[in-house]
Amino acid sequence: MNNELLLAKAHEIYRTITNTLIRHKKTITTMESCTCGLIASLISDTEGSSAVLKGAFITYSNTAKIACGVPEEVIRQYGVYSKETALCMAKAARAKYPSDYAIGITGSFSNVDPDNSDSVPGFICCALISDTAEDVFSFELPLYSDRFSSKLAAAVTAGEHLLNLFKETQDD
Repeated sequence: MNNELLLAKAHEIYRTITNTLIRHKKTITTMESCTCGLIASLISDTEGSSAVLKGAFITYSNTAKIACGVPEEVIRQYGVYSKETALCMAKAARAKYPSDYAIGITGSFSNVDPDNSDSVPGFICCALISDTAEDVFSFELPLYSDRFSSKLAAAVTAGEHLLNLFKETQDD
């Protein structure tokens, strides 16, 4: 899928997410590594998003993740590109900015990370949490020719899962 189609799909998904949050008076926060704040940016593209987006963290490095509340032991034991780290990212974001929902996302795109042995290009881990549900999952992306396409594809996949989580946790 080209960037124009990915971007259109991302805008559609996150407009729906933001409007659903607004309608239900729910809030969200994010802690993003590989998407580097793109998910929070997509949420904020919809008018009225300031009522729902509590805050966001870009934790591109292990040091940043740890400084924001991800236990160093989790990264050491499971790796930075793991479901466990993604879940800790979501929980840490929610602890810092109390919200109804939180997203944690980590992964590698096109190159192996020389500083982290668990790096597999195209492998992404994501956690979406609320008071009553957790959706922790991983997925593989094709290796896109540019990082922006990878970020968009990761944001779209996370957004699709978040919409499913909404369906499970509330009446639309």
